[in-house]
Amino acid sequence: MLDSKLIRDNIEETAERLNVKGFELDIDAINELESHRKTIQVKTESLQNERNVSSKSIGQAKAKGEDIQPLLKEVGLLGDQLKKAHDELEIVKQQLHEKLSEIPNVPDADVPVGNSEEENVEIKRWGQPTSFDFEPKDHVDLGQENKEMDFDIASEITGSRFVVLRSGLARLHRALTQFMLDIHTQEHDYEETYVPYIVNRKSLFGTGQLPKFEHDQFTIQDDRGFYLISTAEVPLTNLVANQIIDAEKLPLKFVAHTPCFRSEAGSYGRDTRGMIRQHQFEKVELVWVTKPDDSYDAHEQLTQHAEVILQKLGLPYRVVILCGGDLGFSSAKTYDLEVWLPGQNAYREISSCSNMQDFQARRMHARWRNPNTGKPELVHTLNGSGLAVGRTLIAIMENYQDVHGRIHIPEALHAYMPGITVIG
Repeated sequence: MLDSKLIRDNIEETAERLNVKGFELDIDAINELESHRKTIQVKTESLQNERNVSSKSIGQAKAKGEDIQPLLKEVGLLGDQLKKAHDELEIVKQQLHEKLSEIPNVPDADVPVGNSEEENVEIKRWGQPTSFDFEPKDHVDLGQENKEMDFDIASEITGSRFVVLRSGLARLHRALTQFMLDIHTQEHDYEETYVPYIVNRKSLFGTGQLPKFEHDQFTIQDDRGFYLISTAEVPLTNLVANQIIDAEKLPLKFVAHTPCFRSEAGSYGRDTRGMIRQHQFEKVELVWVTKPDDSYDAHEQLTQHAEVILQKLGLPYRVVILCGGDLGFSSAKTYDLEVWLPGQNAYREISSCSNMQDFQARRMHARWRNPNTGKPELVHTLNGSGLAVGRTLIAIMENYQDVHGRIHIPEALHAYMPGITVIG
């Protein structure tokens, strides 16, 4: 959530920056609500002062033996007016809060102008696209030929955009999860964390999934207001909600492996083949909580930690910085890692690494105590996939295939799959 003071004092400049994100700020509506709030606030304070003066007069009149009934009546009337003004003020504040909660984060100055993913800017490549002396297959054909990836039976069990993995591919999926967790905890010093897969509305609001993206959440149909998580970012980041963190404890670095559930509303027709866009998938998620001055260095480190996984697996990839039109609601700046998929002859996203600055912290009331001032200040939060497990699986399948349709296991995973070096 943006700072309301920023909106009040720099609304034209804020609107201009939000245009980079393709968001048109309704300046007139916000100014009208803010003006109404100020008017009611002044009225409320004036009535409160009048009532205080009248209440004091009652005591003075009583001490003098004067009739206090007129004063009591006046105080009662002022009390009724004050309650009415206070209720009106709360309504206006709520309307203003709802309006502000729908405004996305302001993009960083480094974010390039653009309307869609086609205008993201490549800043780095690692490795060369894998070449073959035969026509490479995509992961769907490879998995079905090996009879270890079954979309049909998953569709019978549940519906479209689900998969059943068996034998070697199921083992490879598990091995990737363990491998990623070990690298991040042992080499990058993240704290491994187990979190709920079900969260409430408050948690989703805190990280910016609500109210804008409610259509993309899977709702549990009961009266408790629970949702299945769309990403471990939600429970991990909310670990610091409503807290004041000691400066010496920062940065906090969390890693968690969880399933993720997304309705993929609005994406019908996109990536319907295979495992690229599923309703249920798994990720190893990285979350940082930092001091404001440290968040951009942290962003570079977090992105490099995700890159390490791809490098150790020998998977070619590139790094792009997202343009404004492709930038997420809560993010101020995002790097996407895109892995090479020979079956599609294209780079595809496998991780998004984002700096949210204080946007989520303001919604969650997550703060740290600045030792220089002794006062609580908002932290900065960051997150990224390290990596999406299913997409890493299909990247290995497509990059490590041979002419017979077998899948060779990267050397980095041999210790996680004892005795298995080839699937198929």
